[in-house]
Amino acid sequence: MGSAKKTESKSRKARIEEMRRAEQARERRSRILTITASVIVVAGLVAGGAFLINSQSDDKDSASGDSKSTSGKFVTGKDGVKTWSTKLTQNHVTKDVKYPMEPPVGGDHNQVWMNCNGDVYTKAVKNVNAVHSLEHGAVWVTYNSKASDADVKTLSEKVKKTPYTLMSPVEDQKDPIMLSAWGHQRTVTSASDPNVAKFFETYVQGKQTPEPGAACTNGLSQ
Repeated sequence: MGSAKKTESKSRKARIEEMRRAEQARERRSRILTITASVIVVAGLVAGGAFLINSQSDDKDSASGDSKSTSGKFVTGKDGVKTWSTKLTQNHVTKDVKYPMEPPVGGDHNQVWMNCNGDVYTKAVKNVNAVHSLEHGAVWVTYNSKASDADVKTLSEKVKKTPYTLMSPVEDQKDPIMLSAWGHQRTVTSASDPNVAKFFETYVQGKQTPEPGAACTNGLSQ
């Protein structure tokens, strides 16, 4: 009888100890979860504050008008390609940008790029979106009303067959047909000018590309 009671007592103590250990484990988990939640909340507040500050800054910038892009000038090489003399900025902005060249070859730009997977646009596109395409390694073919219909058609066909290119009219540009890449630009005499193929070969996803391999789809389209 006494032996049975001792056995029962030991068994009860063992169960109590097991319950205590389980409770202590739950308390530890609870403390860890509480600390983790607190850290997440604090991090969220900090991130939220930073986002609010940045948003206010962007709003202030947007309200202040156009932004000036990088200063500099073109330097023309022996091959006829003009290269921008200074490093071009790459900030994402929500406002328009006053570029020091037309068409622009780089500088601050909108966070959304123009689709440039052989896309041909029949209407003018926004510079701030096209510049983002150049940042991704695209070549931008532009023309004005002085370009012949035959040249426009031939260039359109070439662009449509070439990933990382886009084409659009730019009436204010200096010459009838121009080719632009990030930091580089040249004029060509016609669609049959051999410099068209040379420019494509050199600058489509060329060494000048700030973000090689970045998307030319899922952006903006007309």
